[in-house]
Amino acid sequence: MKTRLVLVGIRRVKRIALAAVTVAAAPMLVWSGIRAVAQETAACEADGKKADFSFTLKDMNGRDVRLNDYAGNVILLDFWATWCAPCRIEIPGFIELHDEYGPQGFSVLGVSVDDPPDALQTYAKELGMDYPVLVGNGRDDVKDAFGPLVGFPTTLIIARDGTICSRHAGFAPKEQFEEEIKALL
Repeated sequence: MKTRLVLVGIRRVKRIALAAVTVAAAPMLVWSGIRAVAQETAACEADGKKADFSFTLKDMNGRDVRLNDYAGNVILLDFWATWCAPCRIEIPGFIELHDEYGPQGFSVLGVSVDDPPDALQTYAKELGMDYPVLVGNGRDDVKDAFGPLVGFPTTLIIARDGTICSRHAGFAPKEQFEEEIKALL
């Protein structure tokens, strides 16, 4: 009996240690710029996962935004946070991509996972974000549908038919996104 308790205790300590290492490692992956999960090809796989566009979120100005309204476009869906330095570094590139490829049926949607609308308005104004900034705080249903979100930023590239073609966890350069987007336009 005593041996069994010791083994159970050791297993519990190992699980706690593994969880701690996982939690500690996730930000390092994001900060170091390693893409934890990404397809290297720009084209979608035929049997790729389809995006769930059935959600309506509020934007930072309180207006309803239906993801379904963007179906048929190539979409860059970015889950980000205001405290996230790599997120802040990527956003100017997303603005440039939005401005250059928007007329060709490309959309950028930014989903903030942490702040209320008034803080998002200030942040978006400071960075010049001219694409929809959506409130994802408290929307675990949306995060789960597009997850797992192992760190921030997590950015998905979605084809016109709704197939999720690539997923980037952590920083990726604008040129990487541009290559993937151009292959889908």
